[in-house]
Amino acid sequence: MKFLPIAFAAGMASIDAVALSIMKKVSQKSLSPMFAIGSMMLYALQPLLIWKALSYESMIVVNFLWDLVSDVIVTLVGVFYFGEVLGYRKWLGVALGIVAMYFITCDDGEVACV
Repeated sequence: MKFLPIAFAAGMASIDAVALSIMKKVSQKSLSPMFAIGSMMLYALQPLLIWKALSYESMIVVNFLWDLVSDVIVTLVGVFYFGEVLGYRKWLGVALGIVAMYFITCDDGEVACV
């Protein structure tokens, strides 16, 4: 299992979580619309992280991990910070996403991964 691609994905997903949280607060009128500009500027860092991550893993794996890690982190922020509710099927989907992250970081020839 490769941890460095997961670390890059976690960095990109953290940007997603912060930026989406800012945008939710702006949409709820808890923050000034000016904060949306900061959210967009934060997103400008992601291409740099993608570029660095591509030095360690393929584009397919980097993008897949980014999507999955972002989904999990943003879901947790939504549930624990914003008080949103998920049913058991949606939690099952989150759990399957975590399982998918495990398998996508395994090399095909790696016996210990399975």
